[in-house]
Amino acid sequence: MHDDRSIVEHRLRRVLADRIRPAVHSQSVPLTVERWEAPGEPVPVAEGLAAEYRPASAGEAWGPAWGTTWFRVSGRVPAEWAGRTVEAVLDLGFDRNMPGFQCEGLVYRPDGEAVKALNPRNDWVRIGGAPVAGGEEVLLYVEAASNPILVDHAPTHEGDRLTARQDPLYRVARMDLTVFETEVWELVQDLEVLGSLMHQLSKEDARRWEVLRAIERCLDAVDLTDVPGTAARARTELAGVLASPANRSAHRISAVGHAHIDSAWLWPLRETVRKVARTSSNMVNLMDDHPEFVFAMSQAQQLDWIKEHRPEVFAKVKKKIADGQFVPVGGMWVESDTNMVGGEAMARQFLYGKKFFMDEFGIETNEVWLPDSFGYTAAMPQLVKLSGSKWFLTQKISWSQVNKFPHHTFWWEGIDGTRVFTHFPPVDTYNSDLGGAEMAHAARNYREKGRASRSLVPFGWGDGGGGPTREMLARAKRLRDLEGSPRVTVEKPSAFFAEAEAEYPDAPVWAGELYLELHRGTYTSQAKTKQGNRHSESLLREAELWASTAAVRVPGYTYPQAELERIWKTVLLHQFHDILPGSSIAWVHREARETYARIRTELESITVGAQTALAGRGEESLVFNPAPHRRRSVPAGGAVAAPARTTKAVTATARDGGFELANGRLRVNVDSRGLVVSAYDVEARREAVAPGLAANLLQIHPDFPNMWDAWDIDEFYRHNVTNLDGVDSLDLAAATDESATVVVTRSFGDSSVTQRLTLRSGAKVLDIETDVDWRETEKFLKAAFPLDVKADRSAAETQFGHVFRATHTNTSWEAAKFEICAHRWIQVEEPGWGAALVNDSTYGHDVTRDVRADGGQTTTVRLSLLRAPRYPDPETDQGVHRLRFALAPGATVVDAVREGHWINLPERTVTGASGTPVEPLFSVDDDRIVVEAVKLAEDGGGDVVVRLYEAAGGRAVGTLTVGFPAASVTETDLLERPLADSPSYELSAAGGVQLTLRPFQILTLRVARAR
Repeated sequence: MHDDRSIVEHRLRRVLADRIRPAVHSQSVPLTVERWEAPGEPVPVAEGLAAEYRPASAGEAWGPAWGTTWFRVSGRVPAEWAGRTVEAVLDLGFDRNMPGFQCEGLVYRPDGEAVKALNPRNDWVRIGGAPVAGGEEVLLYVEAASNPILVDHAPTHEGDRLTARQDPLYRVARMDLTVFETEVWELVQDLEVLGSLMHQLSKEDARRWEVLRAIERCLDAVDLTDVPGTAARARTELAGVLASPANRSAHRISAVGHAHIDSAWLWPLRETVRKVARTSSNMVNLMDDHPEFVFAMSQAQQLDWIKEHRPEVFAKVKKKIADGQFVPVGGMWVESDTNMVGGEAMARQFLYGKKFFMDEFGIETNEVWLPDSFGYTAAMPQLVKLSGSKWFLTQKISWSQVNKFPHHTFWWEGIDGTRVFTHFPPVDTYNSDLGGAEMAHAARNYREKGRASRSLVPFGWGDGGGGPTREMLARAKRLRDLEGSPRVTVEKPSAFFAEAEAEYPDAPVWAGELYLELHRGTYTSQAKTKQGNRHSESLLREAELWASTAAVRVPGYTYPQAELERIWKTVLLHQFHDILPGSSIAWVHREARETYARIRTELESITVGAQTALAGRGEESLVFNPAPHRRRSVPAGGAVAAPARTTKAVTATARDGGFELANGRLRVNVDSRGLVVSAYDVEARREAVAPGLAANLLQIHPDFPNMWDAWDIDEFYRHNVTNLDGVDSLDLAAATDESATVVVTRSFGDSSVTQRLTLRSGAKVLDIETDVDWRETEKFLKAAFPLDVKADRSAAETQFGHVFRATHTNTSWEAAKFEICAHRWIQVEEPGWGAALVNDSTYGHDVTRDVRADGGQTTTVRLSLLRAPRYPDPETDQGVHRLRFALAPGATVVDAVREGHWINLPERTVTGASGTPVEPLFSVDDDRIVVEAVKLAEDGGGDVVVRLYEAAGGRAVGTLTVGFPAASVTETDLLERPLADSPSYELSAAGGVQLTLRPFQILTLRVARAR
């Protein structure tokens, strides 16, 4: 048989493009157009409606970058159109291929009610009833945003309104009243679905030829000079092939309406507020016409924005949620990054996200919905379960460059052993258009064939928003039961997960992190954003700890619950997966820096206020220890009078052009290059630095990845390295019994660096404070520590525990992890001895190993300090940075946990105090059990909540001592609700609670205060 599919495809493509689609809107009359430029930032709707408009016309330029232009369009439906369906086509000058990444609009009625959004694939507004009576007056307002197109990966200053050009970016293309030809539109949908299906079927498949001949007959039946008059006749030629049902074994697809809206990315936060309103308006509008349509929306923050900024839209959304069409999912405040977010912050993502959904809608979300985050922490399964959720969805691991993930439906096992039922849609996109190519790919790609038969497809324009369209719903309707295609059913995510789990309860298990083999540069890009996040997490811990202590200890002190919740939500917002990872435009990160500075001021005020209340008045000093481990004689979570030094004094000696620092526990040699050539563990009689090598060696690499500048580092960056071992100056800046500091300055390229290497009395770490004036571009700065350790794996802190990763590259899976994420510490060891690096704001690391000439093995741990990508922010990381890290020779994992907390949670001294110690609210007698958070309960009842976890990866038995009169202790989930299957916790007369924790277990206890 002659294969003439290509002939029919070409014919179909041209006839659709040149004749049939243009005939969907057959007759038209122009609308009267007027415009008003909003000055500066967007204005309230009432102001836009009341503005003084001037005449405008089609073809007119409008819109400087990040500006807002209001259009007023008016007209009258011609009387002769009575009985027809009428739409306004409002084309702002769209590029049809880029929805969500350019100009957009929101249409209002004169009373200020939002109608629907305008975007490149959705430029129509239905007028009056269907059909119209004729003669209706039309008056609409369009709030049009002239967002620049920033997706070409070229360095640009358009990513901040402070540096963007003010030239108009767009031209009004069309603003007309038109007749909407329903039958022509339906014909378009028939042909698109069948044409796409035909393209996916093989030439051996008889179904392909059946569809091809039907399309051919249909095109023969269309009069190209009278498409509206012949569309119905043409559709009859397709009715038979559209009615043929799917095979019994056809793959089943649950299609979920979706609009993944990045809370910031190539647009600022304020624009996302408007994107969410636009998309939600469209979805409500679509639901009115399609009662079968289901739309899932995650990110409580985005719904909260609608509530605050578009209450009339929120009211419509809330009604559709009650009707079951608009479905909240995700249970998190935002779709956050999961690699770098701290443990307690991740718990609060669930606390505040799920609490919002319950408080506003009475809904308990069961699905954790993170399609686009850049890899997923191994701590997530336990957090999912403790949040009261039971399913997890991800998509991004389809982007991995090297290894194809082996499952689409599986049980994901976390570091503590918790498992959560997980789905990874085989469609390989979270922005599906429900076209035949994507549906066929989902069925072919599905890796559970023969064991299960279902997958989920999130459909709708996303990233920049927009959501599903009426065309996508038309495809879903035709694909519900169509021969040659998977069966497509529009339904809620919960329906899919319930059916999938029931069908495949013995799905395979994947243990450990879901590492994305891409976007590894996000652990380092935009250092100040990452530093702001880490410091904010630490400051929030302190503020809650001391405010809770003051609320219990000091009569009259009021716990600042509303302020803390507001600040938490701001921090959680900035953990969104394009903000914290450093992959947004300059505007986003400039505002983030300003926000973190404001947060610091607010949290410092809360902390100082609480500590002052606790300290009382007097003439002495109290030292407060916010860390979860005792520090000198200061208890964890308590305060005592300034302790005297009880350890050996520090000595500093000039040696061979450098200096030797010693304190009886460590002996450190800094050579004439300012490099650490020895870090000797006195107690273990063990050298940390590999022989012949030097630690704290700054190294710089070229950094020009193949595609995603701010996102990626490609392994070939290692091919070239420059060691920064030249010295401008080397001085012993300070030497007392308490500490000694060596100061090293260097210059390189257009940049300079000053490092202060400090050894303190009693410490077993070398503190390194690094000030960098960074003026490089497309460079990567690392700090290398070659250690005399034979380590087959590294331990890196993650939320509520740590993960092990191989230091070898036996397989492609291990080799792909050439850049890894760690929180406060990373540790390597051989039996009997190890070493750790701790930090206060660094996340990116790499660990390699080499065999030396002497037969020994060197394990080199490097911290990734700074990058300088040029897209999407051409000034990424330019400027002055202060980074703190420390080398801890001899450190076990438990030591690393302790030192990691200490460097992030420094002591504070309050002078003018009474000198009376402040007893901790809680104390634990085992360092493996870590107090992560102390706070008052969310319900305002005054109970105290303490969250603990087992940090060493083994069983831990210990006693939690409650330092205040308590009535009861109850285990809760992350939302502070009692756990039904929890063991009972009894308080002893002395306030002790016996704890038995499994490896990495998170335990949240609610302690009722005795009245």
